Amino acid sequence: MKEKLLPPTKQEIAEFDLFQGMTLEQICLPQSEAELTAALTDLQSSAFIGFDTESRPVFRKDQKSDGPHLVQLCTAETGYLFQLHDRSVYPVICQLLEAEQVVKVGFGLQSDRSHIRRKFGVEIKGILDLDAIYRQLGYRRQLGVKAAIAVQFGQKFNKSKRVSTSNWSLPKLSDAQKLYAANDAFAALRILEGLQDSGHQKLIDNLIS
Repeated sequence: MKEKLLPPTKQEIAEFDLFQGMTLEQICLPQSEAELTAALTDLQSSAFIGFDTESRPVFRKDQKSDGPHLVQLCTAETGYLFQLHDRSVYPVICQLLEAEQVVKVGFGLQSDRSHIRRKFGVEIKGILDLDAIYRQLGYRRQLGVKAAIAVQFGQKFNKSKRVSTSNWSLPKLSDAQKLYAANDAFAALRILEGLQDSGHQKLIDNLIS
């Protein structure tokens, strides 16, 4: 039986160099018609884009989430954050989510299908769940972005629990929220590039759904 692989431990990761993510200057929150058109054109020109969503946290068992409240889509150069309180962004998001030729790359994306269907009324197509790749490579559990950055690059990816549980439905996001959200999507794209550089393109192609 093939031995299952384990990612580095938390203690080992703590000693790694820091992963260099996007800066605030690389993050865009499209709102105007011109900004949305430019974002759509840029994202459509990429074969692979980083993808993630954020939702306002739910703290009671009887409380249902009405998220997602933010959709993150990024190229290698720009992180686009679409705030969903503004319905003018919906057509752009829907067009990208339904575009099979633009592969959305991230972690745990299969669970996002029902949320996307409920929120936008569309079926997401062209997705690549990086957890599925690492399972095929022999890792025994879902890695997630932090462990995958450690495995792929020997670097640590800092994620703030305080920011992750912040209110993502606010009309004005803090700089910390912008950096957190954009870099979740950006890190997924960088991990994909690392897998491609490691010779796993055939496996990648087989797992796009």
